[in-house]
Amino acid sequence: MTDNRLYAGAALALVLAAAAGFGIARLTAPAPQVEAAAEESAAPSNDVEITADGIRQSQIVVAAAASGELDAAIPASATVDATPDAEAVLTARAAGTVARIFKRIGDPIRAGETLALVESRDASAIAADRAAAAARVTLAQRQLSREQSLLKQGVSPRADYELAEANLAVARADAMRASAAAGAAKVASDGRSVAVVSPVSGRVTAAPANLGQFVAAETELFRVADPRRLQITASLPAADAGRVRAGDRVELTGPDGKISEARVRSETGVVDPESRAATVVIEPGAGASNFVPGQLVQARIFASGGAVKGGVMVPQDAVQTIGERSVVFVRTAKGFRVQTVQIGSRSGGMVSIVSGLNAGTQIATTNAFLLKAEIEKESAE
Repeated sequence: MTDNRLYAGAALALVLAAAAGFGIARLTAPAPQVEAAAEESAAPSNDVEITADGIRQSQIVVAAAASGELDAAIPASATVDATPDAEAVLTARAAGTVARIFKRIGDPIRAGETLALVESRDASAIAADRAAAAARVTLAQRQLSREQSLLKQGVSPRADYELAEANLAVARADAMRASAAAGAAKVASDGRSVAVVSPVSGRVTAAPANLGQFVAAETELFRVADPRRLQITASLPAADAGRVRAGDRVELTGPDGKISEARVRSETGVVDPESRAATVVIEPGAGASNFVPGQLVQARIFASGGAVKGGVMVPQDAVQTIGERSVVFVRTAKGFRVQTVQIGSRSGGMVSIVSGLNAGTQIATTNAFLLKAEIEKESAE
């Protein structure tokens, strides 16, 4: 009887234990589903739904990713200069006083035209020397004619004739020297002034000369340049300059924002020891006629050396960072989708895409950061 009671108690305990385990299982079973749902809700979405009106109101610009050679684009600051044979510095060839000025800044000038006269004692001495040399030539010619006549008559020996002939040669050489000196000094026809003459055609770009001013020899009085004959010099880091080749295409942006086409004329290959930069000479095209010497412009040189062919490039604003990922926002039917990309180099406001994006894909460019902010907002919520 006692054993039966013990068996009954044990059976009852087993039933109670089973019921308790079933209840606990029911209470704890939904927990993993709740955690999974919480993790799913915490994961950031890769899509941003926005209508066409919303895109327009947010001023988000959509453009196609372009193919190109981004690694070849080298931005540089450049200076507009006249070519060496199109600019002249005009100086006084002798010390004296500025007596007359015929041209002012901005006036057109022709090659060989006189801009000013400088009265100088040196000019008078040079003119007198030239006149004396010419007189000696005349005297030597007459002596030679006389000796030639006497030689024919047999009155004078041949040695006298040869001496007269040598004297004439010396007199002519001296006259040539005096004439060359007068020409180099630009002695005017009045015999007391030196003329300031332009060797090139163009316009007067500087005129520091003043009427009545005493100037020393080689004092700068005028500058003349031909604005149609220009060259542009750009300074590049030595590493970038090594990629530039003669004939490479260049885009020049002036102060007014206008872009002009140009070509690389030469690359010096010499690095300045102070600036550690190399000079590249650019030859502007027909669209650079509005440039003037001394002007600063921005150059974008498409270097052919080491260029990456068939790459994809996008505006720098199109690439955003979410966490540790570099992403772009690809246009979809309902808005945009986050696309992870691997970026390469940056240059001139553009970024090269190594992988993750094909050329021609429509992406958000300007104000793409608004889409990034929306993604981060959803993730935070």
